[in-house]
Amino acid sequence: MTRRFYEEYFAVSDLSADCYLKTVRLVFQEHALARGKLKYRERTIQPQAIRRTALLTVEGERDDICAMGQTLAAQDLCSGLRQYLRTHYVQAGVGHYGVFSGKRWENQVYPAVRDVIYSSE
Repeated sequence: MTRRFYEEYFAVSDLSADCYLKTVRLVFQEHALARGKLKYRERTIQPQAIRRTALLTVEGERDDICAMGQTLAAQDLCSGLRQYLRTHYVQAGVGHYGVFSGKRWENQVYPAVRDVIYSSE
């Protein structure tokens, strides 16, 4: 069980250092997406152009890596979505990794994710 946890936890190591560092720089240091400056293949990413999909943002109350409000910011960036397509979920009592693993994931977070998926079909 412990070995499986660490294999999944360190899966980010599968990214090249260049890719990982570039993403950190653009998204978290330069705030390129939030400022409307992030590009992919020379085209500017426009989250406000998203119109026909459900958006679920999830946060852990005790997340020590992504501060509260970081994923919620996607709700504002995707301003073209109607309110009924947006859901924000905060899981009480979990940190970064606990949001998507363990009993709280199985019993509380996953059902919220599943419900958003089913309601958008």
